[in-house]
Amino acid sequence: MKNILIVGGAGYIGSHAVVNLQESGYNCIVLDNLSEGYRDAVKCDHFVQGDINDTNVLNYVFQSYDISTVMHFSAYINVGESVVDPQKYYKNNVQSTLNLLSAMVDNKVKNFIFSSTCAIFGNPQYLPLDEDHPQAPINPYGMSKFMVEKILEDYSKAYNLKYVALRYFNAAGAHPTVRIGENHRIETHLIPLVLKTLTGERKDIKIFGTDYDTPDGTCVRDYIHVCDLAEAHKNAIELLDAGNESYQINLGTGVGHSVKEIIAACEEVTGMRVPVVNAPRRAGDPASLVATSGGLAKRLLNFNPKFIDIRETIRTAWDWERNKEY
Repeated sequence: MKNILIVGGAGYIGSHAVVNLQESGYNCIVLDNLSEGYRDAVKCDHFVQGDINDTNVLNYVFQSYDISTVMHFSAYINVGESVVDPQKYYKNNVQSTLNLLSAMVDNKVKNFIFSSTCAIFGNPQYLPLDEDHPQAPINPYGMSKFMVEKILEDYSKAYNLKYVALRYFNAAGAHPTVRIGENHRIETHLIPLVLKTLTGERKDIKIFGTDYDTPDGTCVRDYIHVCDLAEAHKNAIELLDAGNESYQINLGTGVGHSVKEIIAACEEVTGMRVPVVNAPRRAGDPASLVATSGGLAKRLLNFNPKFIDIRETIRTAWDWERNKEY
């Protein structure tokens, strides 16, 4: 049984990856400082509370467990915050990742799966976005992930570290069992924000910009279910274990939905009316981000998203929002 280290495994996507990996026969070790994640979200026996800035913690984990692959989910993800406080993002998303990679090199762990983002592309020159699209991030969050991808290219050449950088589009939904779901301490994602207006946790939902060059004037995004993302991470382990080279792979459904369309779908799923307020655009928001369907993800990871209908994704999120355990 292979030991997989999941850094940030108490967070939203990391916790879903843990469940998927364990169901597939892997042994998971979660390392998380719980600054953003939740201990109750960790559904495995091996949990270490600590920070990847602490070399002693990293050495303890690598020397206590025979780690075959590291998955790295630990990052700040708020685009707007990254614009006003870039230092926070470069310190955590870049500097801390360097600490983790250095510990991997020192402990001779060769396989790395990185949680990247479509934000590395910036404003699209064409749609849908494939892996060959030029990379020109327009916010510090995207730039921090871009920088790590470049660092990984160098580490791969210099230290024979093999990696898969998975560039997510918009993660959404929750595990169908309602055991785990999306519960950021400061929520910025559209679907949970909309649903929180329906549980009474929020007064309204703000639409940031209604004058974009899109069919209805609001931003368009590609929403991919978190369980589909988790499956892709498991398949990325198998890709590296088979002796393949390093890759950067986009992960989306190939279908875009506008902010207004998401709100309408939430109303359809819940049967409730969403209170909406129009607001000015936010800095750093591209008009549209949509992935190619298939492509490298299909060919290399056998990626076939199960959640294509956005209403099914929203339904899992709604079930979690009403029954969440942490």
